[in-house]
Amino acid sequence: MRRALLLKLSIRMIASFAVILWCLISPDAAFGQPGVYHFGFKKSVEGRLPSIDEEGFKNIVTKHGALFLGDTSKKELFLTFDNGYENGYTPRILDVLKEKKVPAAFFVTGHYVKDQPELIQRMAAEGHIVGNHSWSHPDMSQLSEGNIKTELDKVKEQVGILTGQKEMKYLRPPRGIFSERVLAASKQFGYTNVFWSVAYKDWDVNAQRGSQYAYSEVVKQLHPGAIILLHSVSKDNTEALGSIVDEARRQGYEFKSLDQLIRSE
Repeated sequence: MRRALLLKLSIRMIASFAVILWCLISPDAAFGQPGVYHFGFKKSVEGRLPSIDEEGFKNIVTKHGALFLGDTSKKELFLTFDNGYENGYTPRILDVLKEKKVPAAFFVTGHYVKDQPELIQRMAAEGHIVGNHSWSHPDMSQLSEGNIKTELDKVKEQVGILTGQKEMKYLRPPRGIFSERVLAASKQFGYTNVFWSVAYKDWDVNAQRGSQYAYSEVVKQLHPGAIILLHSVSKDNTEALGSIVDEARRQGYEFKSLDQLIRSE
C-alpha cells in the first residue's frame, strides 16, 4: 500500500517537473500560443534601409502580405498615426496636414471613435484613411478568431456610421503584438496589417523632450519607402510635424497614401 502511494507521488512529481520544463523551454506553448511577437526592427541609419531580418517573424509578415516597407526604389513616405485616445493635438495635426497637402492614415480604437466622432469625420472628410486599431486595444494573440472579428467589426461599423465609408482595409495590431494566427485571421477578414519602418518612443506623454528631438528622431531615420509611425498624443510630434514634412520634401521625398502603395504592388 505504502509502495503504491509512493509510486503515485513519484509519477505526479515527474509529470509536474515535465510540465515545468516544457514551459521553460517553450513558454508560449503553456498558453497554446506559440510564435507570439512584438513588432520591432533594425532602424535605418544614414539612409540605409531598416530590416526585420533578425527578429524571427519576417517570413510570416511576408506570407500574409503585411506591410513594413513601401517601394524602396522610390523616395516615397507613408505617414501613419496611432490614435488610442485624444490628448488635444489631433486638430493641429490635421491643420498641418491640410496646409502641407499630406495624406495620412489614422488608426483608431473604439474609445477614440466614441470620444471623438467629430475628429473621425474630419479625418475622412479631408481625405485621410481611417484604419482599425481594434475596439478595446487588446493583445489579439490571446483572442479567438471570433473575438478578433468582433473587435475589428465594431470599429468598422461605428466609423462607417460616422463617415459613410463602406470599407476598412488597414489594421495596425494593438501594441504591435501579433502572431501568424492573428495575421491570417485579419487577412481573412479583409485587412492588410500595417507595421512601420520609422518610429521612436513618442507615446509616453510624461517623457516629451521637445519638438527638436522629435524632428531629429524622425528625420534621421528617413529612407525610401518608409512607413512612419507617430502617436497623436505627443506634443513633440505635433510641434515638429510641419518641419518634418518640409525637410523630407527638401530631401526629395513625396508623401503618398497607403492606397497608392497597395495599388502599385
